Amino acid sequence: MRILLIEDDAVLGAAIRDQIAGDCQSVDWVQRLDAAQDAMAGASYDLVLLDLMLPDGRGITFLKALRMRGDVTPVIILTALDQVSDRIEGLNAGADDYLVKPFDLAELSARIGSVARRYTGNPNPIITHGMLDIDLAARSIHCAGKPVALTAREWALFEAFLTRPGQLLSKAQLEDKLYAFGAEIESNTIEVHVSRLRKKLGAGIIETERGMGYRLGAP
Repeated sequence: MRILLIEDDAVLGAAIRDQIAGDCQSVDWVQRLDAAQDAMAGASYDLVLLDLMLPDGRGITFLKALRMRGDVTPVIILTALDQVSDRIEGLNAGADDYLVKPFDLAELSARIGSVARRYTGNPNPIITHGMLDIDLAARSIHCAGKPVALTAREWALFEAFLTRPGQLLSKAQLEDKLYAFGAEIESNTIEVHVSRLRKKLGAGIIETERGMGYRLGAP
């Protein structure tokens, strides 16, 4: 996934960014609402992590404006505001989850995964695809009962296909999901990872539409 983090605390923001990157998700981190608006105007995000108290305004106002214009991007609020009334306001404004600071970074990863699965229409973390048994929460794959080891980047790429079954994804779209702004990407990176996935999971696991992109193969 590509995630937008809106958090003005430098220490916490860096810790969250590193946690998300460690989960092999792409993350863009901004510290102001105006920068967040610019980021969302220039990129498509799968999820937003939103602080409520920011230097140039309230996150709740940003969230309400997001929903008013019909943007359904999942949003998880991250805030020190822990009153029940604050939680109710955040959820009623359109947040998908509400996490009170301080929180465990592993819990944040779990909540991100849970919200993302709900938006794909399948909250169950267990997926069966042909001979593959895939646990999205544990990030594990078994083929005919035998474990298959994927690198973090291979897993992130495969997850992009799993969460969009049947959808043709261009090389640019896949790069956008895997890498943050400013990351250096070699021209054949996606092709290399697709080739490795085919070797590990089967030649038909990912189909190629020449000149168009890639899609998850039929089970």
